[in-house]
Amino acid sequence: MTASAPALAQTTLKMAYALSENSHYGAGAAAFVKTLEASTPDFKIQQFPNSALGGEREVIEGLQLGTIDLAIVSTGATLNFVPQTGVFDIPFLFRDLAHARKVLDGKIGQDMLAEFPKRGLVALAWGEQGFRHLTNNVRPVKEPADIKGLKIRTTENPIHIAAFKELGVLATPMAWPEVATALQQGTIDGQENPLSVIVSVKMWQLQKYLSLTAHVYGPALILMAPSVYDGLDDAGKAKFKEAAVAGAKAMRAYVDQVEKDGIETLKANGMQVNTVDHAAFVKAVQPIYPQYYKQFGQALVESIRDTQ
Repeated sequence: MTASAPALAQTTLKMAYALSENSHYGAGAAAFVKTLEASTPDFKIQQFPNSALGGEREVIEGLQLGTIDLAIVSTGATLNFVPQTGVFDIPFLFRDLAHARKVLDGKIGQDMLAEFPKRGLVALAWGEQGFRHLTNNVRPVKEPADIKGLKIRTTENPIHIAAFKELGVLATPMAWPEVATALQQGTIDGQENPLSVIVSVKMWQLQKYLSLTAHVYGPALILMAPSVYDGLDDAGKAKFKEAAVAGAKAMRAYVDQVEKDGIETLKANGMQVNTVDHAAFVKAVQPIYPQYYKQFGQALVESIRDTQ
């Protein structure tokens, strides 16, 4: 009995995410688990990858209800709960990964994390997906005219959808677990995601063309249920935040690596990879920017864009 007592005292927490354990989410989860379990014997983390506990919206609702304890999610999903996070989803707002990371790690990003408790969620750290690119089965996309009329799956994110509509895309919001079937059946022509996702889900099995549009930077978030977090003392809370920072670093490292070798992996598996006229795409979405200024405040949008 004595020997089994520590195991009985251990609390098992459920951690959910939409992608596989071989993805950037999986890398973040593994680093989180390793760091937390090394610092405290009180908790054991059970991972539920591949949307095993539902799509991202359901997972976030589970955090609010306390039926799920931890999650790694995209801002495409948090937009419905903490609308301000949508500012980071504005197309062509960030110059590169270094720019995005500086904003998220600085005052703007940290102030945004502080908004989550107001919505019944705890945001521990900003992770990363990388820049989103376009794939499709119809034709190579190199300039804005090429994208017109394509039926593209988007996240359920009105900020992305508004920009795609401006480009003449038939934007089709769809939960991630439904996408593979829709591509196989031809009900959509393509989808858009970071290279980290495109590689980890072996998108070459479903799509022919990849266009390096880098149209939106994709942050990720490591979230926690207040029902668990609020029951911790300050030292316990610090351990979870430390684990989340380790998870975020692992996600960024994964993205850095896939940016280096992901394109070659996709080419080797038969995808046709195209560069695009980036300036032409930037110009094509400018008419939508006043809508973003109205939604988020021009000062905030410009302070993000001007961060050096």
